[in-house]
Amino acid sequence: MVKSPSEQVNVFLGTSGDHGQMSPAAAFPFSMISIGPVTHPGTHTGYDYYAKEFLGFVHTHIEGVGCRGGGGNILVKPLTKEGADEKLLKKKESAKPGYYQVAFENGLMAEMATDHNYGVHQYHFPTSEKVLKVDLAYAFLNRFVEAEHALFGNTIKGWVDTKTVCDSGKYRLYFYMEFDHISSISNPENNTYIIYGADKPTIGLRIGFSSVNVEYAKARVANGGSLSETIEKSKSQWDAYLGHVKVEGEPERESLFYSLLYRGLQSPYLVSEPDGSYRAIDGTIQKSDDSIYHGWAIWDNYREQMPLLSLLFPQKYGDVARSIANLYPYGKTDWSTQHEPSNSVRTEHAQVVLLDALEKGHLLPLEKIKDSLINEIARLDFGSPDKALEASYDLWASSKLMMSIGDTVLAKTYLKKAMEYQSYWQKDFADMGWPDVDHMGARGLYQGTLWQYRWFVPFDIEGLQKLAGGERTFRKQLDQFFDENNYNHANQPDLQVPGLYNATKEPWKSQKLYRNLMLDSVVQFYFNNNSKGVDPYIGRIYNNRPRAYLKTMDDDMGTMSSWFVLRAMGLSAVNVGEPVYYLTAPIFKEVVLNWPSSKSLKIEVSNYHKDHFYIKSAHLNGNPLGRNWLTHQELMQGGELTMETDSVPNPKWGTSNQYLTHVNIEKD
Repeated sequence: MVKSPSEQVNVFLGTSGDHGQMSPAAAFPFSMISIGPVTHPGTHTGYDYYAKEFLGFVHTHIEGVGCRGGGGNILVKPLTKEGADEKLLKKKESAKPGYYQVAFENGLMAEMATDHNYGVHQYHFPTSEKVLKVDLAYAFLNRFVEAEHALFGNTIKGWVDTKTVCDSGKYRLYFYMEFDHISSISNPENNTYIIYGADKPTIGLRIGFSSVNVEYAKARVANGGSLSETIEKSKSQWDAYLGHVKVEGEPERESLFYSLLYRGLQSPYLVSEPDGSYRAIDGTIQKSDDSIYHGWAIWDNYREQMPLLSLLFPQKYGDVARSIANLYPYGKTDWSTQHEPSNSVRTEHAQVVLLDALEKGHLLPLEKIKDSLINEIARLDFGSPDKALEASYDLWASSKLMMSIGDTVLAKTYLKKAMEYQSYWQKDFADMGWPDVDHMGARGLYQGTLWQYRWFVPFDIEGLQKLAGGERTFRKQLDQFFDENNYNHANQPDLQVPGLYNATKEPWKSQKLYRNLMLDSVVQFYFNNNSKGVDPYIGRIYNNRPRAYLKTMDDDMGTMSSWFVLRAMGLSAVNVGEPVYYLTAPIFKEVVLNWPSSKSLKIEVSNYHKDHFYIKSAHLNGNPLGRNWLTHQELMQGGELTMETDSVPNPKWGTSNQYLTHVNIEKD
């Protein structure tokens, strides 16, 4: 029997220890409500697969982020006796997209399912006494700030304020909770409620969220379905979203693929209401004809998740980009404000995403936010070697944005300043003979080494090759980088580096690296800020199990999952901000991308062998393709891309008509 995409998802992937920091919570695509367990001990998302003791169930999770995570709002704990110091010890659990279930040793069983910003709980009790304890002041890391709430019959409604990830800001959630099969509700202490069951063996709870007001949250509950209806709707929606890509290959690869694609579709969250109302980041209520999204980790996921969304969900990507643009009129900062509509992290490189969306054909209100864009560029930090390169990338993107709205003077000014990256590069990255080049955090670097950051000039690879001494020397330096195991897949700063051979005369080396990093054993030395050579990891990076990733490798709201998904399909972004993708061999016999426009793109390996990954030849719609890249427009036109693979590299394929990002100041 053929499994649907959602049936192939393992929601427990990455849910143990510091190996992804994911949650098995019942989640709905791009929804800020996700209901899942809290264990003792737990990880950043409050849960660890191997923990036996449960503390209850919470309604928000921001997946795979640093600062020890965030969210964890509104804890619900079932008890068989009020006031008892009762431990909930896991006996058996199961989960799938949109649904979670656990049975405890005391006979109690809990189920939960989600729709968009709506959730259903059902608790089955083995005893005549049935109690739920609701703690509105619960949040991970004690980040709860304050709450306002009221009790009316069998409902509790109000709002909770909580600090965002890394405590940099604050978000407010409006909620409406409705209980069934209960006899009464008491409020014994501030922010805590006790719900008493009636003569049925179950207690039900339905909850709605809104970033705008309680009435919208109430409407979610009024229009929400039963547990079984919600389970079915969630499955249908997950199959629809995951089904934008159909893959055919080894079953274990298919399951890993859909499990990781599932992680790439959790955020950002759709926070606007059906009538267009939403809360801006200054706390005001606004209206928009666009769907408004929120919940950002752009410094991380602009690299991989955003390009993935642009390919699979082009309309949604346009709304996401306009939502990012819409942060500027209301006081966007690099981190969170005090009036966020949902939990969030950071928004550096937002201008890169705006350019990427613009280049892919999406309309953006750039004239409206021009002054804010200029102010953001004025605040760029060049205070350390990595920040200098990162800021130069933003300047390059901003130059393109200004050119698009006709300000050629500012565009040239930004571009000239962006090109000053060369002096920073020559100062800190040219000489790799210094003893600190492989030290994490050397010279003030953030989560990386000089070796890892030296390649971060995605907008000018041609210029970077010249700085390195030419294409041949550039290749030799790449060889040294990988031969000495300086590459770090546990963090983001050098994620693009395995693809840089695509911009040389040896693109087949990128083909090999991608396959190794996706499916084979590798050597990895860097975890947090350790010294190189201390307890290296040898094995696969991506595993379909609770301890899935490298240690300290956070998924960062779908970033690392999306890295895998894109390359598993045979594609990787050349430079976010330019609508071009390098080609690599898919890990499947066939990949089909389906779009609402009724167009589809079929990517097929003509002579498929699961262990062959070197591209021997390629054809696009029957025509020979000698280059190793395609534009976004070419992909979105649909059709058929066929690749022939081999066990040995073809040194002639992909070496002519190379795509090297470059900057020509006079021309631009």
